[in-house]
Order: sequence, then structure tokens, then C-alpha cells
Amino acid sequence: MGNCLKTSTRVDNAHIPQQEPSKVSRKNYKTGTPSAHSNQTAISSSSSLTVPYFTEKSTESLPTPRTEREILSSSNLKAFTFNELKNATRNFRPDSLIGEGGFGYVFKGWIDEHTYNPAKPGSGIVVAVKRLKPEGFQGHKEWLTEVEYLGQLHHPNLVKLIGYCSEGDNRLLVYEFMPKGSLENHLFRRGAQPLLPWAIRIKVAIGAARGLAFLHNAESQVIYRDVKASNILLDADFNAKLSDFGLAKAGPTGDKTHVSTQVMGTPGYAAPEYIATGRLSAKADIYSFGVVLLELLSGRHALDKSKIGIEQNLADWAKPNLGDKRKLFRVMDTKLGGQYPNKGAFAVATIALQCISGEARNRPTMSEVLATLEELQDPKEMVKMPQQEIQSRATTFSRSPMRPHQHRRSPAPGGSPLPSHQRSPLVR
Repeated sequence: MGNCLKTSTRVDNAHIPQQEPSKVSRKNYKTGTPSAHSNQTAISSSSSLTVPYFTEKSTESLPTPRTEREILSSSNLKAFTFNELKNATRNFRPDSLIGEGGFGYVFKGWIDEHTYNPAKPGSGIVVAVKRLKPEGFQGHKEWLTEVEYLGQLHHPNLVKLIGYCSEGDNRLLVYEFMPKGSLENHLFRRGAQPLLPWAIRIKVAIGAARGLAFLHNAESQVIYRDVKASNILLDADFNAKLSDFGLAKAGPTGDKTHVSTQVMGTPGYAAPEYIATGRLSAKADIYSFGVVLLELLSGRHALDKSKIGIEQNLADWAKPNLGDKRKLFRVMDTKLGGQYPNKGAFAVATIALQCISGEARNRPTMSEVLATLEELQDPKEMVKMPQQEIQSRATTFSRSPMRPHQHRRSPAPGGSPLPSHQRSPLVR
């Protein structure tokens, strides 16, 4: 779950959709953020809390709010009982715990592949069960938002939400299990994960870009609002999926260019104009994605308070070196040992530089970013792709109740489709 510009911390186990914590009470697990109002009681199942709802027929009118009961009854998700999830996780035993943070706890569980009934460990399919702490209005609101969006949106590069539990004060979510954990784990956990080679980094970037392009090009646009390395999860083949939709927001409608909202996100990733004004557009996601590209290039955190001066903020530190081929080596992750194509690295640096432009209007669209990244993919990785993902290169977006537009991308022959960049102000 998210809160108002939470601080970014390291994640130790990210097999599940998550966000980074401000405080974590368990030594080995850091997978979530505390509720913004942790002293408030949980909302009961009869709550009148509403979130935006999108119809298929119109994009001109404002989203119609729906109650919690309407959201839960209309979702394409399984409604689990609390006892079913107790059995699936072996009564939430400590040795099933794979994550803990301010929002609550995440447990590994097993369910039958067809009936979704609880299964014995080692049989059926593995799932991640996120259990919300029984207090906090903000946490409940984000739980409901996640049900609303992931109950409607379906794409190979979005994590699959299988079901939920809303019984008494219990609020749980059941996701597909992502065996490779988060991108953050692989980039920043010293010695715990094998090095991510260049080809895999590009593959991950492309997968995340596809997920974002799907959201941005939906007929009723969705702004993800929480693009960061810990929210990009990896399956067994390093296919990337966006997770944790607690901060997702409906995009502007009609001739509007933005929506005004409370500033939420993670320092180091949040776009400067959004921080300054609260005006949110899809270009805020583009900025955040540019920061993730910088993390892939450099192996550095978006924000690192252990460093001094400008080096604390990755975007500000890297920017002067991104547009110069002779200086780019200063940014590149030394753990790669020089094992990357210079031309490809400079192309990614150029994309990142344009994404983190201080002027939102000068940033590219995600479809443009995706088109350029796909040109850099290693042909060997294409061979390894599942057929579903290969097909998504042509269509990019699968059918969903959100009725996405067709993928719009038309890169100029022989050159990048991306606009020129401008220097960004500091992001505090």
C-alpha cells in the first residue's frame, strides 16, 4: 500500500505485489508500506467507500463512483472465505510468511488450479496471500482500489489477482506467485541474487513498458502512479509484470490534460510537476519509468541517502552524463563488467533522459518508449518468449473490460520517435 510520498527502502523478499515500507518490524522481510492512518479502524464490508468505475461506452463523462459492495459483486475474481485462505496458508504459519510491512503480512499458499480450493503444499498452484492489518482507512481504500482495477484489467504484463477475502474485519488479496521476486531484489540485493545480464534488463524494461502502455492506451485511461523497481515482479522466465495497484488513478477525460489529486508516491520516482502541483497525468508514469531505466543502467537506487549531495538523487546525478557517449560509462553499472552493447546502452540512456524531462509535455508516450525499446531486444530473447508475449508485440494490449485502444506507435525510419529533452528540476 502507498502513502504520501513515502520513503524508499530496500526490499528483501518480493515474490508478491508490494510497495516499499517506511518501517518494518520483521528482520528478514520488508514488503509494504504503513497505512497513512494506521490509528483508524478498518471499514466493514458494508462500507460506503467509493472508487471510480469505468463504463465501456463513454470516455467523455467522469467516472461513476461505485460502492464497495458493487465493486466486489461485479469483479471477475474469486471471493475466498477466510477459512479457505487459512487452510491454503497452513493457518498463516510463520514458515509460510514471505513478506511483512506496514500494510500487513504476505503468506505463501497453495490452491487447486481448477477449483481454487485450498490444496496441500507442493500440490496445485502456488499463490501469494496478502493479509491487511485490521486498522487503517487508507490501507482499506487501496485494497479496494486494487480489487477494482485488477478485477477488470488483464494483460500478460500485469500481475494476476486471483481473488480476495472480505469477511468481517479481514481483508486479503490472492495473487499469482512470482518466483523470481522483484526487479529491486535483483538489482540491489548484494550476493543474494545472480547478476542480471544486459539482455535480461532490456527484457524486463520492455515487459514493464508493455504493461504501462496497456494502461495508458485503455479507452478509460489508467495512471499507475507507482512505477518503481519493487513493483516490477518477475516470473520464472524473467517476464516482468506490474504489481500493486493501490495507488492507481483514473486518467483525465474529455479535453482535460490532468487530474488533480493528493500527491502519493515514492521519493526519487515521483515527477517534479506532480510533486509541486498535485496535477497528475500519464506523463508522471513516464518520468517514473525513466528513473527505473536509470536503475537498470546504473544498478543504483532512485534515492540513496547514504550518498552525498546530488548523488543522492539518481535522476539528478545521472542526467549530465546521459546525452554524451563519452561520459555514459560513468553511469553504467560496474557489475555488468562492460558486458553490454555501447550503442544499445546509449539508446536506453537517451530514452531515459527524455522520460525524465522537467517539462511533462516533452516526455514521450509509453507507446513511443516501448517501440524504441523493442528495437533493442536481443533476438535470442525473442526466441525464448512465450507465444502469448510474441503476439502481444503486434497487438500490445489484450482484450479487457476497459476496452483498450489499439497500440499506437509509428517511429520515424532510422531514428527515435522520442522528442527532445529538457533539464529537470530537483525532485525532493
